[in-house]
Amino acid sequence: SGAGFSDLEYRLDSGARGSRHDHLAKLFRDVLGTPASTPETLDAIAVNNCAGALLLTLAELARGREVIVSRGHLVEIGGGFRVPDVMRQSGATLVEVGTTNRTRLSDYANAITPATAAILKVHPGNFRIVGFTEDVATADLASLARKHGVPMIEDIGSGCLLEITDFGVPQALREPRPQESLAAGASIVMFSGDKLLGGPQAGIIAGEPALIARIRHHPLARALRLDKLGVAALAATLGHYRRGDALRTVPVWQMIGATSAVLATRATAIASKLGMAGSKVRVISGVSAIGGGSLPGVTLPTSLVAV
Repeated sequence: SGAGFSDLEYRLDSGARGSRHDHLAKLFRDVLGTPASTPETLDAIAVNNCAGALLLTLAELARGREVIVSRGHLVEIGGGFRVPDVMRQSGATLVEVGTTNRTRLSDYANAITPATAAILKVHPGNFRIVGFTEDVATADLASLARKHGVPMIEDIGSGCLLEITDFGVPQALREPRPQESLAAGASIVMFSGDKLLGGPQAGIIAGEPALIARIRHHPLARALRLDKLGVAALAATLGHYRRGDALRTVPVWQMIGATSAVLATRATAIASKLGMAGSKVRVISGVSAIGGGSLPGVTLPTSLVAV
């Protein structure tokens, strides 16, 4: 894509104009769906980031109408940008329910009116509320939304496609996975292409094909679209997940999956070289945060070089 001709929006089989989204849609079905997933059951579109994904989705599905969201999900993301502000820019009316620490299914149900366009759930990826808390499962929200004929939209942020508990993260602190949201009945799930997915910056919108088709044809989809280098990088990254080798080949998972022994060996090698240069160094035990707007408060054991 960067070095020569690109068939990004050209169909080689017919010689007609194509869509840049076609290059990713099949990959997303393979990675997020089941073996039986088809274009009639699951579709996806990628834009420039996850905030853009939320803006575009609500602009198409909820402009001039109400979107119900828990007060505990009205998060602020990096750079001081806040989910409520992004929602308002879409033209949707924000309907807050519950409290910061406790929101029940009945709170959502009681807020539904003929003006309701969607129910939104946002994963608090960069902070955690503990103690006297209550939240509503995706499956329950999806069931409520279906009952009232509105879409249930979930923004899970980090794009974690592998099971993070396999790397020492407690079950209670794990990151939600987009394939789980879809299996639980979410109409739309949104997540980042970088962070724990490990690809380029992007915002992925996946879910019901009829809704994705509407989103794809909104004017903002053109303004927020992913460029050809981003499409190529995201396709290459998703290819590793489809082949089942992401743990070995995607850098973020190489780092998360590095064993204590491997980290100790690396630290010792660095300390040795620094010592030869005249520095006074030693290797000590420590912890590292995974970061990337995910897993707040979670650390993994590591080896540190103390100078």
